[in-house]
This record gives sequence, C-alpha cells and structure tokens, in this order.
Amino acid sequence: MHLLNTLASIFIIVGLFFMVVGAIGLLRLPDLYTRVHATGKCDTMGEGMMLFGFILYEGVSLLTMKMLLLVLFIFITSPTAVHAIMNAAHTCGTEPWEKGDERR
Repeated sequence: MHLLNTLASIFIIVGLFFMVVGAIGLLRLPDLYTRVHATGKCDTMGEGMMLFGFILYEGVSLLTMKMLLLVLFIFITSPTAVHAIMNAAHTCGTEPWEKGDERR
C-alpha cells in the first residue's frame, strides 16, 4: 500500500509539473498556434497523469471507474478541441509567428 501511495504521489506531482509548464507556455510563447499547442499537449498530459495518480491512490471502486472514463474522455476531446481551434484560426487567416516578428 505504501508503494502505491508513493507511485500515486509521483504521478500527481508529474501531472502538476505538466500543468505548470502549459501555463508558462501560454504566457511566454509568441502567437496563437504555439500557445494552443503548448497548452493542449501539457493540459492533456497533466490531467491524465494527475487522474491516473488519483486512481492509484483511490484503489478499485466506482469512483476509480469514473476517473478512468474521465481520462479517456480527456484524451479524446482535448486534442480534438486543439485541432478545431487551430483549424478555425488558420481558416480565419491568422498568420503564424516568424522569427523577427513582434509577439501577438
């Protein structure tokens, strides 16, 4: 049991790390495409790792199954939403940032 709690803590901390990196990417990167890319990947990975850590901590129960379905839902919908946002920006004519341009 002690090993599972330690493993759960590691997954939760790594998930928090991904979430913080995604937030930093949102603030630091120069344009819409790079910001959405950073937040989409880091949020998906961070939320998945944190929920997997919660699953390990909780053990086998109905709540675990709900969290497992939530992980599956996030892994399907988050990349799809990121793709839709980037496709809409590209369709509207948003130009990607190039070296030497100002931040937008």
